[in-house]
Amino acid sequence: MDFTPTEEQAAAQGLAARIFGDLSTHERLVVAGSGTDAELWKELCAAGLPGAVEEIGLLGLVLLLEEQGRTTAQVPLASSCVYGLLAVAGHGTDEQRERLLPRFRDGAAVAAGAFPAVGGVRAGSEGGLSGTVPLVPWLREASHVLVAAADRSLWVVRTADPGVVTEPVETTAPWSAGRLVLDGAPGERLGGAGAYEEVLATARTAFAGLQAGVCAGAVARAVEHTGTREQFGRPLSTNQGVMLRAADAHMDTEAIRVTAYEAAWLHDRSLPCAAQALTAAWWASEAGKRVVHAVQHLHGGTGADLDHPVHRHFLWGRQLDAYLGCGSEVLQELGELLVEEGSR
Repeated sequence: MDFTPTEEQAAAQGLAARIFGDLSTHERLVVAGSGTDAELWKELCAAGLPGAVEEIGLLGLVLLLEEQGRTTAQVPLASSCVYGLLAVAGHGTDEQRERLLPRFRDGAAVAAGAFPAVGGVRAGSEGGLSGTVPLVPWLREASHVLVAAADRSLWVVRTADPGVVTEPVETTAPWSAGRLVLDGAPGERLGGAGAYEEVLATARTAFAGLQAGVCAGAVARAVEHTGTREQFGRPLSTNQGVMLRAADAHMDTEAIRVTAYEAAWLHDRSLPCAAQALTAAWWASEAGKRVVHAVQHLHGGTGADLDHPVHRHFLWGRQLDAYLGCGSEVLQELGELLVEEGSR
């Protein structure tokens, strides 16, 4: 496997790094509160980055999400690309692609994902969807929701349609999340057998990439803090305990990154990647949690300041841990999958 970015992927990543670095500053994030940074999202769309994901693939999206995670930028890039652009491009009909993809490319439409399927939504005999999904990240910004029903069928639902109610939900991470309530809501079927599993693997890989960026940004902050903060006349970074803790956090971050890269690389070549996506999700959940805790501890008393930028990385890391299913749940699913594959 060669994870070296293509020229197009590297260019997109560099552009994303510049836009996020210029616009997703601590001061702007404070002003944005728990909502989306509309100006930043507009800038990303004007630069063509969401639409570029069709060309640069899932690995390219992971690279973009790493840059977002470094700055904890409050935009629905992962959600809209995974549950909108890539889902429709991979499983939509010709008519659905022609109608929906242009709007997802330019950001006129934003997608959220009611995932995974946990039995909360059922499709009626006449096609109407009913049920409740307690938490959907970026739902308040979404024009469309990709709903995974209890039978693992996929449905595209417009939030403006009758029978669709979205209620704001505040989480520790500012994801403009909401509660989705469907009461006979109209939905259009997306894909057939295997579509749910493929979209779920894509989502796990993408959000693992986002976690890699969150952790990388957190470690960078720890390096800066411990390299300049002095204790007993010398930088904290010269303390062996600090160096070891930071080194462990760096290695955990690299493990998240390389497992996400592997799953994305396989996906882009249409190779089986369900186990690799679960592996990436496990590392993102378990190791991500370790990293953000370690970095907060390395900041000492400063890490307990709720207004300090490092606290935002802590909240994102813990929220991604929960969204990915928490390590033990993911590990159980991975074990069951490996047993199933071994018995074939």
